[in-house]
Amino acid sequence: TGFFPETRLRTHSGKNVIARQWMAFEIRAEHLFEQKKLTLLRPAPVLVPGGGGYFSRLFSGRIALALPGHDPSLQLLAPEDFIEAICLSAEKRAVGIYNVAPDGVIPLRAALRLSQTRRWAMPKPVQRLFGRGPADQVDYVRYAWTVSNRKIKTELGFQPRRSSAAAVAAFAAQKLNAPVRDVAHLDFDDYGQDKAYSEAYGRTLFPFLRHVYWRIEHAGMEHIPDKGRVVLTGVHRGFMPLDAVTTRLLIMRERGRHVRFLIHPTLIKFPFQFNFMTKLGGMIACQENANYVLEREEVLGIYPEGIHGAFTYYRDAYRLGKFGRDEYVKIALRNRAPIVPFVSAGTAEIFPIFAKFNWRWWKQLTLWPCFPIAPPFPLLPIPLPTKWHIRFLPPIHLAHPPEAADDPKAVQAISQEVRQQMQAALDDLRQRRKHVFWGSVFNETKT
Repeated sequence: TGFFPETRLRTHSGKNVIARQWMAFEIRAEHLFEQKKLTLLRPAPVLVPGGGGYFSRLFSGRIALALPGHDPSLQLLAPEDFIEAICLSAEKRAVGIYNVAPDGVIPLRAALRLSQTRRWAMPKPVQRLFGRGPADQVDYVRYAWTVSNRKIKTELGFQPRRSSAAAVAAFAAQKLNAPVRDVAHLDFDDYGQDKAYSEAYGRTLFPFLRHVYWRIEHAGMEHIPDKGRVVLTGVHRGFMPLDAVTTRLLIMRERGRHVRFLIHPTLIKFPFQFNFMTKLGGMIACQENANYVLEREEVLGIYPEGIHGAFTYYRDAYRLGKFGRDEYVKIALRNRAPIVPFVSAGTAEIFPIFAKFNWRWWKQLTLWPCFPIAPPFPLLPIPLPTKWHIRFLPPIHLAHPPEAADDPKAVQAISQEVRQQMQAALDDLRQRRKHVFWGSVFNETKT
């Protein structure tokens, strides 16, 4: 869910043996922290030429086994930086837990190219037949397990000399007996967003969806500012993230801005979907990730109804549900960002939900709240070619101080105002819409 600090609570399902053993070790060591007798360092993977660790072996050979559809962002630590962290902890007589990580990340595929290692994609069960060491190790090239190095920098003065890319370049130079490549020009997004990937979709699939399949028309795009932080607040229907993806590409083409949507973990659980969502700017929904986006003056996309809004019965599709704990308002207040609401008609009909099954095994497998019956799904997982209408509403500039985020009454009042505006816009769209599959709503249509 972002760069884990040392204060994050240790939680785990217990299925991964490596993680379970490490957590058990930390729990046993806690009494030594109280006695000021122990420094515990949590290093990112350290690349050691000839080393026996999983990542050292992964980048050492000519071929590396990876998981299909997963290209996570990695933190890779140079040996000299890890040694420096050990020396500092001894010199400063540090007590407690410290993450040791470099600045910056590098995607797995880019790291393998830099080390001149050919990537072979294999499902996890097949890898167990060929892999060495614990099968659980392959989990660490499935998702992005990034940690914050802020504490060790602040308290011990740690300054990593090599970025993740530089650590791979130095490792590759020793592996290939060649000069170290200059990687200063390489700049990777901390969360895996790939603007070139988005622009490629904007030139290929998106024009077909926009002009032919869903024939999208929109109004109010001028309410999204050209620059500066914004909280984009919308309505999500259709249980697949197609409306978020299409809205993001639309804003990219019209306003030149890359929206980062906060998403549910189910959207990165499966192969290929992980790459698709992360490269298009999807980030797991949490306060830290929201702050990350807005502190960089970017556009943050939020669906306040959460995942349950996506699984709304079709009969209630144009009636807004609960906005959870109104976290989007708190985020906007803390970061002094305006809220730009937007609504759409037509997205609810691509997979209209008429029935749900609450199968426990399905919820555990997918993290979905139910199994939907939404024609043509599940027989055919292809969305219907409905006509889409998207309206962006004027921005709501909050005059409250950031401290108002801790005032439930103020937060609720703001959320109620946003909700009323969105519901009124939804009602207007539905009333003016002539047909689910054709017809214009706006007098001046930009298509």
